[in-house]
Amino acid sequence: MNKVVLAYSGGLDTTCCIKWLQDKGFEVVCFSADLGSEFSPQDLRKRAIKGGVSKIYIKDLKEEFAKEYILPALGASAIYEGKYLLSTALGRPLIAKHLVGIAKCEKAGFVAHGCTAKGNDQVRLEVSIDMLNPKLKVIAPLREWELTSREQEIKYAKENKLPIRITKEKPYSIDKNIWGAALEGGSLEDLDKEPPGNSYYFFKPPREIPDKETYLEIGFQKGVPIKLNGEKFDLVDLIERLNKVGAGCGVGRTDLIEDRVVGIKSREIYEAPGAWILHTAHKELESLVLDRETLYFKESVSLKYAQLIYQGLWFSSFKKSLDGFVQNTQNAVTGNIGLKLYKGNIIIAKRFSPNSLYKKELATYGEGDKFDRKLAEGFIKLWTAPYINAK
Repeated sequence: MNKVVLAYSGGLDTTCCIKWLQDKGFEVVCFSADLGSEFSPQDLRKRAIKGGVSKIYIKDLKEEFAKEYILPALGASAIYEGKYLLSTALGRPLIAKHLVGIAKCEKAGFVAHGCTAKGNDQVRLEVSIDMLNPKLKVIAPLREWELTSREQEIKYAKENKLPIRITKEKPYSIDKNIWGAALEGGSLEDLDKEPPGNSYYFFKPPREIPDKETYLEIGFQKGVPIKLNGEKFDLVDLIERLNKVGAGCGVGRTDLIEDRVVGIKSREIYEAPGAWILHTAHKELESLVLDRETLYFKESVSLKYAQLIYQGLWFSSFKKSLDGFVQNTQNAVTGNIGLKLYKGNIIIAKRFSPNSLYKKELATYGEGDKFDRKLAEGFIKLWTAPYINAK
């Protein structure tokens, strides 16, 4: 019997995949990466065994995810199309890495996933798998089976008594980790309608958010967030604490008409309170300590870096080259940023860095001004000169 290692999330798609692969004659071994899923490790194990698998690997990868994947993306200020902090996209190369490793351990010639034929994750996983071990064969049941809708999958799961939580009343596809939650499908596909109340994951609807301000101060050391309100935390704990605080203040929910890798547009809801708080603070600190030309160039690098992550090219040589630039920019990113969270808004309250390029004696319009005003006229003439002759 052929053996296949299935990337198992515990959701509707991969739960149906177990039964389908078994019916095709495969011995199914499951692998679940704990990146902060909506399912606990105990729940995942119980659900997989109930689904009939021979073995399941569950690995707590939150620390590796935070340090080796989230942190580089934070340093690069990577945001896809201005609204997506790449929570799901960042997790896929890590999952692929361990999927390949388990396939080697199990001496399996096949790996499988529960990604759809029109989704991004099939690209991210398969590109990563192929880069890491091109000899492995990938099975994608959702590209092959006869089930053509989520409604049919729900019916299939019920007929085969498979453990699922999803219902026809709340048929969203949800992917969650410590960097955020992604929701799609169901009524969210109707662009002329407001997202329903049951589509909120971390958050309460805006009208239910308390009318109060919450103050935070985040400390960075060479681009790494290490402190919250003066207290040191490891990165995973810091992110999780910010998720809780941010969700309570309604910050970090975005609604995006997104350009997928396969060429179609889709409607995605993202909730990433901790990620947006850290991104905003990090970006603000960079504006204080990086020079103008570095900041301008880094904007273009950020766009390309986000695109590479989104398109599944984490292990590409180009991305590694960009890492070198990004890492160098982070050497000066040390200091504290004070924030105020209020009803969905992240407001900068204060800034401090020992590497600050801001000089009050040059910027002030009050007493203590040391700016030499006589230099301005000559500067303007020199600045203008190339453009006068160009007419």
